[in-house]
Amino acid sequence: MDYHAFTNDTLAMMYFGARGALAADDELSRLGEEARFRVRETAEWKKHAAALEAEMLKRGMVFDLIEWSGDR
Repeated sequence: MDYHAFTNDTLAMMYFGARGALAADDELSRLGEEARFRVRETAEWKKHAAALEAEMLKRGMVFDLIEWSGDR
C-alpha cells in the first residue's frame, strides 16, 4: 500500500482501526469467544501496523504504539 499518499488523518484513522480490531479480539478472547478479526494470528495485520507506524514517524506524528506482546 502506498502509505505516503495518505493524509495524516487517514493514517491515524487506519492505525486506530487496527488498534480497535486488536482490542475487540482481545476482549472476545477474554470472554472465551472466537476472535472476529484475528489480528494477533494474522501476520498481515502486524505488517500493516508497522508500515503505518513508519510513515507516521517519518511525518513526526505522535501516537501510542500497539502492544503486540500478547498480554491481554
